[in-house]
Amino acid sequence: MGNQLAVIVVYLAAAAISVPIAKRLGLGAVLGYLIAGLVIGPFALNLVGETEDVRHVAEFGVVMLLFLIGLEVKPALLWSLKTAIFGVGLGQVVLTSAVLMGAGLAVGLDWRTALATGLILSMSSTAIVLQLLEEKGIRRSRPGRAAFGVLLFQDLSVIPLLAFLPLLAAVGAGPPAASAQSTSLMTGWPVWLQAIATIAAVLAIVVAGRYLTRPAFRFIARLQLRETFTASALLLVVGVALLMQSVGLSPALGAFLAGVVLAESEFRRELETDIEPFRGLLLGLFFITVGAGLNVPLVLQQPLLLAGLTLGLMLLKGLVMTLIGRAFGENWRDAGTAGAALSQGGEFAFVLLGFAVASRVLAAPMAGVLTAAVALSMAATPLVFALWQRLSRAKVEAPDEPENEFDGAEPQVLIAGVGRFGQIVSRVLNANGFETSVLENSVEQIALLRRFGRHVYYGDALRLDLLRAAGAETAKILVIAIDDAEKATELVEMAKEAFPHLTILARAFDRRHAYDLLNHGADVVERETFEGGLALAAETLRALGWRAYRAERAARLFRLHDEKLFHELRPLWGDEERFTVASRESSPRMDDLLRADMRRLGDDDDPLDGEDVEPRT
Repeated sequence: MGNQLAVIVVYLAAAAISVPIAKRLGLGAVLGYLIAGLVIGPFALNLVGETEDVRHVAEFGVVMLLFLIGLEVKPALLWSLKTAIFGVGLGQVVLTSAVLMGAGLAVGLDWRTALATGLILSMSSTAIVLQLLEEKGIRRSRPGRAAFGVLLFQDLSVIPLLAFLPLLAAVGAGPPAASAQSTSLMTGWPVWLQAIATIAAVLAIVVAGRYLTRPAFRFIARLQLRETFTASALLLVVGVALLMQSVGLSPALGAFLAGVVLAESEFRRELETDIEPFRGLLLGLFFITVGAGLNVPLVLQQPLLLAGLTLGLMLLKGLVMTLIGRAFGENWRDAGTAGAALSQGGEFAFVLLGFAVASRVLAAPMAGVLTAAVALSMAATPLVFALWQRLSRAKVEAPDEPENEFDGAEPQVLIAGVGRFGQIVSRVLNANGFETSVLENSVEQIALLRRFGRHVYYGDALRLDLLRAAGAETAKILVIAIDDAEKATELVEMAKEAFPHLTILARAFDRRHAYDLLNHGADVVERETFEGGLALAAETLRALGWRAYRAERAARLFRLHDEKLFHELRPLWGDEERFTVASRESSPRMDDLLRADMRRLGDDDDPLDGEDVEPRT
């Protein structure tokens, strides 16, 4: 027990020391974990001994990461990614494998060895790429979605690869070695029976997630025991992973499928909050084991060979992915971003290389060199990605995160975002004696406002624990003014689920975003430029010679007609064709009504102060 505790202390100390240093140097958390593993590993200080057993545990970090991503990907969104998955993903695997196979043939490898090498090295690291994109805040961007689609297709490809690789064994090489046997319980079963069992396992996840899991979580939620809910969430992820592994599928893929099934569940946010800490800890542990497993003596024996292999692999994979992105309509910057992110070898390469050796497709010395090259490429990815970002656009270094002191805050109004819009809301409320809690994730904005004596707290309003700490459970109103349309909609949905007592008022970017916010649970929406545009239109009419009251009347009539039309068109939102046709037809009709109302009211001197004008329909 004492030795195990010592190992745990070493791992935690390595993470606690190296990651802040790496972040301070602008290298990112992933590279910090990899360096920490290299330092404490058997080929450096040798503080932890053999890391293989720890890696098997740490790989559950990847499983949990895919489960959390699945929770964010509703079936409709997954369908919208079909081009990224089966178009860009398929193109990346096929073309990368072909290019790497060609490189292998050029250096004299047998075609079977070259093909196996190309297929294995076409895989990229799900854990590193998604963590890196999350750190940079671009996982939901176009290159982020493209990279996610490719990674998902690669996970799907692992199973066919495990079946295909033994077919590449040299003639007369004999059957695969015992160590190559799969952990699947169906080893030795007929192919048709394996296929049925695989389909049954997938259907079981879908059916159980849809009809059994929700009632179970409702029962657990009534007990009001958070630790039981957390244990049940972990049981769900581990159970699905075990089921997938038993039928020969990727545990990470199974966890992703379970997440997608539960994406529309009312417990989605609670599941995310409970599993997130375990995901972060296990992923960090996984990266440390990758760094610790790097064969330093082999690197020192053949430095030029491994440097050439690593650089060549990353250059070829990055270039292929960039060209594929361009072929699917991405601009050079987005395509290059996806290429830089996916340029490394993946964690599945370690499994496939061992399987290829046991199946007598690759020689053990060659597999050892390729394993080292894959590990080096994974370690180099954060540096390559940072270099690409620096070359493609200027990178602003973020200052230190400010500290929060909520001190049991009990505000009447909680405000998310204090940019140009949220500041006005906050100041009006404070000036009239209302207590507010303000959350903002821009440290520059916080530093600026605190210089003026304003109380603003740092944090992402999408974090449930932070909302609770800021006083969401006692507040009456939530004002959403964050400067990101997608996140604003997500926050509306999350707050409606977690804090149903809150009245939600949200800033909308335009009419379409306003409909989206209302459909996700917002009680009131305000289009950010609408009132400003009306005020400027009235001033323009005055500059053209209109009297002030008449210009104000024109703006007020426009507001009334537009609000009426806004509510009339809302039932059509979601049917793009009907909505577009109705909007196009309503525009000239609204102009005619405005002109008729202006003529009806005439050019009298009544400024209409305090009076609402009822528009004609």
